[in-house]
Amino acid sequence: MVKKKKLKQNNPGSKKAGAYKSNIRKVLAGFFILLILVVGVGFFLNYYILKKQPEKKEPVSKQPVFEVYPKGDKPSGKIPSKAKKQPAGSLPKVAIIIDDLGYDNDLAKKYLELDAAFTFSLLPFSPFQKSIAQAAYKKGIETMLHLPMEPDEYPDVSPGPGALLTSMSPDQLISQLNKDLDDIPFIKGVNNHMGSKMTAIDTQMYQVFSVLKKRGLYFVDSRTTAKTLCKPSARLLKVSFAERDIFIDHIQDSAHIREQINKLIKHAGKYGEAVAIIHPYPETYQVIREMLPYLKKNVNIVSASTIVSEIS
Repeated sequence: MVKKKKLKQNNPGSKKAGAYKSNIRKVLAGFFILLILVVGVGFFLNYYILKKQPEKKEPVSKQPVFEVYPKGDKPSGKIPSKAKKQPAGSLPKVAIIIDDLGYDNDLAKKYLELDAAFTFSLLPFSPFQKSIAQAAYKKGIETMLHLPMEPDEYPDVSPGPGALLTSMSPDQLISQLNKDLDDIPFIKGVNNHMGSKMTAIDTQMYQVFSVLKKRGLYFVDSRTTAKTLCKPSARLLKVSFAERDIFIDHIQDSAHIREQINKLIKHAGKYGEAVAIIHPYPETYQVIREMLPYLKKNVNIVSASTIVSEIS
């Protein structure tokens, strides 16, 4: 009996089996340790690193900020040239540009149903810009590109998709501008969306106006800053030009909108013509619809192309 027990203990096969089981235990222990490490690292990344990353940009379909209005803004007060003065007894010309279109298809249709020669200014890469442009074209309504440009408040305030930024090289700026221009059909001209910073930089405005000149497009300066250099740029490049005189709805209040419309009529009567900008606010539409007969009695509502001209 003693000899058999010793033989069993010295059996090589038994030793191999024990070593195999020991290796399995080590492998399993290593696997579980690795699994715990992976889970721990994942937890750390999720709660301590990824959580601190900046938020994702808003989807393009969301309505962007309309405008950043200049403080202490006043009408330009520029007297048009004698060639543009109205004959005695005729009504002064007024161009009413509806900015920031492209995100509210229904409101755009409501303006198309009004019997008035508004000018539609559409944001590039907006959800309904092409369908609105096509509908406006069928109705004989003039369309423009509402060109996003960098404001002083950037990046806290974004001009939206297709924006021209002061950090862009000339090639980048011209490339983006051409993409914006190509995005909206039937356009006759351009006006700036925001742009209080960029419109005050002459070299970049020269680049913008050189492209507009080649394409035969006019430019209306929204005048979002008193430092704007759009007019001398248009003069140098011989681009047809006009500038905004009055923001109608920078305060979203019906009484204020009515007051601004009366101010527009007075300004147009004094200088023979005027350019007004409105935005797709429901309050603005209600007041415009209500006051449209009164407007037509006092001014001749025309497209923006009727007001622009080369600056001598």
